Amino acid sequence: MDQSLSLRSVPAWFVVLPDADTAAALAAKALSFASHSLLHASGRPWVVGRWDPRTAVTGAYRDARVVVIGEHDVTPADAERAAAAAAGTASPTALDRLGGRAGSFHLIAACSGRVRIQGGVVGLRRVFHAEAAAPGGPVSVASDRADVLAELVGAGLDERRIALEMLTSSVPYPWHGDPLWRAVHAVPGGHRLTLDADGRARTTRWWSPPDPVVPLAVGAVHLREVLAEAVAVRTRGRDLVSSDLGGLDSTAVCCTAARGGAEVVAYTAAAHDEAGDDVYWAERTVRALGRVEHHVVPAREVAMTFDGIDNLRDVLDTPSLFTVDRNRRMGIIERAAARGSGLHFTGLGGDELLAGTPARLHALLLSHPFTALHAIRGYAAKYRWTRRAVLRRLLDRRSYDAWLDRLARDLTGPQAPVDGPLLDWSEPPRMPPWATPDAVLAAREVLTTHRNPAGARGRDRGEHRELVAMDGISQWVRHIGQMAAPLGIEISAPYYDARVVEAALAVRPQERITPWRYKPLIVEAMRGVVPEATRTRSTKPDATFEEEAGLRRHRRSLLALCEDSRLVRLGLADGDVLREWCRRALSGETESYLLHPTIACEVWLRSRETAPLPVADREA
Repeated sequence: MDQSLSLRSVPAWFVVLPDADTAAALAAKALSFASHSLLHASGRPWVVGRWDPRTAVTGAYRDARVVVIGEHDVTPADAERAAAAAAGTASPTALDRLGGRAGSFHLIAACSGRVRIQGGVVGLRRVFHAEAAAPGGPVSVASDRADVLAELVGAGLDERRIALEMLTSSVPYPWHGDPLWRAVHAVPGGHRLTLDADGRARTTRWWSPPDPVVPLAVGAVHLREVLAEAVAVRTRGRDLVSSDLGGLDSTAVCCTAARGGAEVVAYTAAAHDEAGDDVYWAERTVRALGRVEHHVVPAREVAMTFDGIDNLRDVLDTPSLFTVDRNRRMGIIERAAARGSGLHFTGLGGDELLAGTPARLHALLLSHPFTALHAIRGYAAKYRWTRRAVLRRLLDRRSYDAWLDRLARDLTGPQAPVDGPLLDWSEPPRMPPWATPDAVLAAREVLTTHRNPAGARGRDRGEHRELVAMDGISQWVRHIGQMAAPLGIEISAPYYDARVVEAALAVRPQERITPWRYKPLIVEAMRGVVPEATRTRSTKPDATFEEEAGLRRHRRSLLALCEDSRLVRLGLADGDVLREWCRRALSGETESYLLHPTIACEVWLRSRETAPLPVADREA
């Protein structure tokens, strides 16, 4: 496995170093691959890496240093004021104000011998840290990419974590999106990392979800304001941006950008399934707006699921469930980059934030029993939940830790039914049929002995489930961004901004989450923004047709992955069983999705062996 693959080839990354002589060797190694660096007041390297200078703003005052990297409207004067306020006192207040600005970014500050690194509230702006041995004692270092950090400190792969990644559906919290290298750790969303000069690293919480007490009418106005601000931060100073224009969530973002005066090029992918209606609604939206350049990608030019999976070379820092749909989704982004867009908007994040989860009703049953029961009856009728299954979930009062204990015991049990009531902490994943006994034991060991942080992501099942879903899907956005970076285009998901997340989660769950209306919060928020002809759209196509047809069309590519499988080499997968599954006709709703995590792991392991050209060579 190439020990400098990401350091050499990834277009954008940064490493944050403490103000200590013990970090000198790590700094020298990082500088040998970097194009930019910032210094501590002492003159030692502080932030080293590759980034677009247009995304970074710095400020300094006495011994304090501040840099903001990402999508933001922070000015050099803002950063300098924050540095001046924090100088000599390491006061978090001024930095907290700066971190609360609109956008999505990393905030890094150094003052009084301490370094503070803060990302986002979900899985989009990640922070990782590791401890490395040094002549003067151990030293902690941080980065926005786990692979870069692992290469810098010489960390090896953790096969147990790879086994856990094979779980069907998704890896549970707190392991989802965690690094697959030994001794490389992720900072949870909503937490910041502090590096001390003595080599220690510690995390503290800086964000918690709001109490959901705001009426829908009030929350809709606030959501419209913060979403408009989030979009404006990204379009300001750009001649052209592009956007998905598909479902209601991306339509809201696209229309917000267009109403704000940006020149927007919108793209809609036609569905292979005749029941797909995105193109119909997109054309109605564009006609009503009258100011958007619109391109429809014909279905024949839209890749199916599993397209090209035996020949992917993206350098990602974790396996991605997005892998099986990589070519299908990236087709639009490649077109947008060719059109000249430097930033592409996506509506990802809207489903979990705006539709929410019926699991909120589990807690609501105690405070508003009649309202909760009315909604539960509606969901049961809509999704055909049985009364017995609903009662069993509602009477289940297990803690999240107890739920994880049960999950660890039942790893090889039957798959959870896809039509079960969505009222639990999560749908319990299982190890796939081709997982070896060693893989099952490894996954069970991680689930029972490596819980950090302990406890649930949220205060109850609903809040936990929504935040975990945001962590997971925002990780997709992050992976899409890593795939798109070599094209010179940024992927922007304003629904994951802290201010947007707060605005939506603050709305009363009994008004935001209902079986009787489709995403009422965004429907009300978009009055006067999304044309009336499409604002109340209530349909959402799925990709089952593309999944099943793609499996048939690309079966040879699937079987190619089974040959000399890296998972088989590691003793985590039974090659014969996996090959037999790839030959079968599988249901897109209940069976083929079991393959997705395994394919993601296999493709990721292979990509770590195949080095693309270094950045400098690609730019030559």
